Amino acid sequence: MSARNEKVVLTALALTATFMVVEVIGGVVSGSLALIADAGHMLTDAAALALAWAGFRIGRRASDARRTFGYMRLEVLAGLINALTLFALVAWIFREAFQRLRDPGEVLAGPMLAVAVAGLLVNLAVFAILHRGDRDHVNIRGAMLHVLGDLLGSVAAIIAALVIHATGWMAIDPILSALVCLLILRSAWSLLRGAFHILMEGAPPDIDVDALRAHLLAAVPGVAEVQHVHVWSITSGRVLATLELGLADGVDPGASVAAVKHELAERFGIGHATVEVLCEPRAGCTLERARPPTECGH
Repeated sequence: MSARNEKVVLTALALTATFMVVEVIGGVVSGSLALIADAGHMLTDAAALALAWAGFRIGRRASDARRTFGYMRLEVLAGLINALTLFALVAWIFREAFQRLRDPGEVLAGPMLAVAVAGLLVNLAVFAILHRGDRDHVNIRGAMLHVLGDLLGSVAAIIAALVIHATGWMAIDPILSALVCLLILRSAWSLLRGAFHILMEGAPPDIDVDALRAHLLAAVPGVAEVQHVHVWSITSGRVLATLELGLADGVDPGASVAAVKHELAERFGIGHATVEVLCEPRAGCTLERARPPTECGH
């Protein structure tokens, strides 16, 4: 939620929203579905970037008594909305492409080509701007996926305009629009899955809970048991963990907790951890289905 990420997204939003108007006019004048589809995609881009910017802006608000984690999770909700808008856009383009194949309309290749080339340049500039941000962030990644879809849309529109100019084959316009949608679907699914995983409190993909437990047992002297391990992301790049320690006799609990937190931060990038030292036999984990306490691996 850095100021740099916020500035990157805001700059990309201004460029995208401005050219979207140009592309809508160009699509209407030329009669090109590819341009209109790309303009519709740029509209979702602008909305996605606006949501991402709002996520950065609001996400920096301090936590309070009702929202003890603050507003960081808003960024993930924005990423989820971005993914859903991509699915809706693809459905609309497929419908329009099918209708155009049944009843091809006249497309003016000259204006279509000019607008498509300009759109390609603008999308390249926006992609380069976003590339300077944190590319692992769910909102930056979501915005880049949107712009990547726009890049493909612009390339498809350029190819369609050249084919129409050379051959007069109008069907190439909806055909290429549908092919681009297939590529967008893959990106949308990846973004949706990532956002949903965070919302479901899933462990980050680069953290193996079993490996984490084994590392703590091996790296921290006096730790005899590591149980009830929970690892999740509150938002992109902000990983949290809770766990319970069983210590050998005579081991200093304070020093052990400090050593465990150090290992979690240095080895696994977990900056916020809650570590409880067991002073009596542990009970079963209430977050799992009923089973003997000795089998509770979480």
